[in-house]
Amino acid sequence: MVGHLPLDVRDGDAVRAIVAEAAPQVVFHLAAVGVTDPGVDAALTLEVNVGGTVHLLDALKGRQIERIVLVGTCYEYGAREAVEGLDPFNAYAASKVAAWAFGRMYWRAYGLPVVTGRPFQVYGPGQPSHTLVPAAIRAALAGDDFPMTPGGQERDFIYLDDVVDGLLSAAQAPGIEGCSLDLGTGRVHTVRHIVERIWEMTEARGRILAGDLPYRPGAVMHLVADADHTMRLTGWRARVGLEEGLRHTIEMIASFTDG
Repeated sequence: MVGHLPLDVRDGDAVRAIVAEAAPQVVFHLAAVGVTDPGVDAALTLEVNVGGTVHLLDALKGRQIERIVLVGTCYEYGAREAVEGLDPFNAYAASKVAAWAFGRMYWRAYGLPVVTGRPFQVYGPGQPSHTLVPAAIRAALAGDDFPMTPGGQERDFIYLDDVVDGLLSAAQAPGIEGCSLDLGTGRVHTVRHIVERIWEMTEARGRILAGDLPYRPGAVMHLVADADHTMRLTGWRARVGLEEGLRHTIEMIASFTDG
């Protein structure tokens, strides 16, 4: 068992050395920049998210690997809904499309058993505090007002534990090399609905200031996973309902706030 090893995936020699040391059978590749920062420098996403992926795939080439799970993003789809249609609208999403393409190439050209999982709107313990769900929960618990966009964006919210289980299924399901899997529930909720449920569940005193912030330029208004496609390929389906997931997240954040 190899513990946590500090590594810059832009350093191809370092990646090869750690792969040689770890001699993994299954690899989950989650190293990336820009996940929660849509304004991240495009060149940096190219170096880390694309270059780092290529370094890893190169290091794994020729080894006895059971499965390589690359982690993409639902934002690769942009405004499109079809699994085959990719239309990224920011640098992070574009870099993940490129990383997916390299993964497919290494599978076709070198036989690497690559599968890509695309998580949808993930929430749960440990999420960066500036992202929607934890930011709304902290404001609600503090009794603060919460400025937000009009909140009409429809998103497929999936709890962290379900994403972990989905990635494990991507690593274990037979015969899916080269495939891409949506990791979502197949159901959408508006951003405003999520904030309103948090307000109701916490009995918040502050106000929801919907419309105080504008939508981001080019904002995608509807994203939903093809959960049935993933179910057919892996047998996996998300299990944690929205109410349960929000409750767990509220309890976790409240425990830190109270402490």
